[in-house]
Amino acid sequence: MVLPIEAEHRAKRRALRLCQEHLRKVMDVYRKAAQLMDAFAEGDRKSLSALYREVQELSDEVDNSKRMVAQELVEIGAILLNREDFLRFTDVTSEIADFCKGIAFRVSQLTERGWKVPSNLKKETSNLAGAVFDAFAKLRDTFLMLNYGSPKVLEKAKDVEVAERNVDNMYRQLEMGILSSSRMDIPTLLLMRDIIQLLEDAADKIEDAADATRILAFTI
Repeated sequence: MVLPIEAEHRAKRRALRLCQEHLRKVMDVYRKAAQLMDAFAEGDRKSLSALYREVQELSDEVDNSKRMVAQELVEIGAILLNREDFLRFTDVTSEIADFCKGIAFRVSQLTERGWKVPSNLKKETSNLAGAVFDAFAKLRDTFLMLNYGSPKVLEKAKDVEVAERNVDNMYRQLEMGILSSSRMDIPTLLLMRDIIQLLEDAADKIEDAADATRILAFTI
């Protein structure tokens, strides 16, 4: 006989595994988007084209994963009282994959149209993408700490905040560099600004996901 408390504990562990796998898929998408930014900075058109396709394919996998997590949580049923908290985490992280698709599309358009971007701005944008990935890695570490109790989660979540502030600082400096550049025409400037805005948006969602992880920590 499974007691109600034991059944709820099992349900929470199952939900945690589902969300952890979903986070892994989203991180795979972002990793490819970051590699795409590196290829853009290096002028590697062949790698960029392949990475663009991978971002699209992996983003579709994230959409499927989100639906699967929602279905699984429905099947777990009312025994899991905080289902909404798990759903919020998957919703927030799924948005990052959407941003990756937007980044990949804009970079591919810059490349296909042959629009020129100064090499220093390409490199700085690649560095910004790397800083966002650093924040993502800290989010992953924070979520893994759910297995060890809320104090560990709260401690790790602070690292996400620090990484997100670093992204903010880099974004502001790069935005001014793009806007003040005299070596790009207006369409190119607008696309570059969109790309860095999407990177900054991804960092914001990473911080939101860390907040969602904090909430989960108090209910597990």
